[in-house]
This record gives sequence, C-alpha cells and structure tokens, in this order.
Amino acid sequence: MSFKFAFWAVLALLLFAAETMAPGAFMLWFGFAAAAMAVVVLALPGLGWLAQAILFSVFAVISVGIYVKWFRGKGRASDKPLLNRRADQLVGEVAKLEQPIVSGRGGRVQIADAFWSVEGPDLPAGSLVRVVATDGMTLKVQEA
Repeated sequence: MSFKFAFWAVLALLLFAAETMAPGAFMLWFGFAAAAMAVVVLALPGLGWLAQAILFSVFAVISVGIYVKWFRGKGRASDKPLLNRRADQLVGEVAKLEQPIVSGRGGRVQIADAFWSVEGPDLPAGSLVRVVATDGMTLKVQEA
C-alpha cells in the first residue's frame, strides 16, 4: 500500500467522520471524491501530487453537482407545513374587533387565548373580520 493511497483513504474516512459530527450532507460528497482518488491512485501509482489535487477538485465538483441535482431538497413533504407559523394558521378565521381599525392600523382581535394586531379597512370595535393574510405577526383582515 502506497503513501498516496493511504493519504486519500484516510482523508475519505476523516471526511465521512466529519459528516457524522456535523450533518448536512456536504462533507459526504468530498469524502466520495477522496475515496475515488484512492481508487485512482491504486490504478495509477505514478500520478503526481499536482495531478492528484486537480483530479480531486474535479471529482469534488462532480460529486457536489450530483448531490445538488439529484439529492438536495428531496426530503419528505411535511403533513403540517404551517406548524411553526402560527400567524399563517389563522388565515380564514373570523374574529370580533376588540379595538377599532383607524387609518388602516391599530386594530386588535382576540383569537383563542392570544391578542393580535390587525390592519385593514377602517372598522369600529365589535365588527366581525376575516383574516385574509399575514405580515409577520400582524394579521391583514377584511370585513366578514
């Protein structure tokens, strides 16, 4: 076993280990490139270090390209896409204005146990409004 082969094999193992410590499927692809280089060095033992570095760079670009094209963003779709977006969950709800909307702002509604700032057309307190959109933690409403 040559030093060059051992170098690339150990580098591949270190990159795979780094992937387990900091998951994100990025080091994994560099590990594959290093493993490919170990195989190339076995087949071509006289290959110089500069050629190896260039070939490793090519393999790394190819392997990351494979990741981006076929694997990135292929995760399972969530059955609850609004789980951590509480304001967005309220679109469509109807509530009574606790405070009037004046000049398009300043209104407030209570939905469940929370009070929300609302914006929309000028309406007096007590009017029923429907949530039609959100802007951060502010609800956009219209008369229901």
